[in-house]
Amino acid sequence: MAQAMRRQSTQSISLFSTDGKPHPLQDTLVAVTLVLGAVAFVTAFFHNLHLLTSWTGLVGIVTGLYGQFISATTRERFALIIGLGASAIGFFLGMAHGGLFGGWLG
Repeated sequence: MAQAMRRQSTQSISLFSTDGKPHPLQDTLVAVTLVLGAVAFVTAFFHNLHLLTSWTGLVGIVTGLYGQFISATTRERFALIIGLGASAIGFFLGMAHGGLFGGWLG
């Protein structure tokens, strides 16, 4: 019995797209959130980098939350959660080491 076969479109299919449609804004937010999360997580282990850690963590949380709000596929949501978790860990450790302003105010 002959089975119906889907034809692949000639458009570029995104790595994070499971519906076959391009999602450039969502893919950009995923990439930015993952990079910011990685930077915040790695720099969280250095006490003197608390300004970089806390600010990249905060921006990573904001971009990740907006990405979650407009995400279209499960792959995007999965990657955003990874980036959000790393950003949150970096943000909280950066706040514990000195905060967003690090003694510059007051």
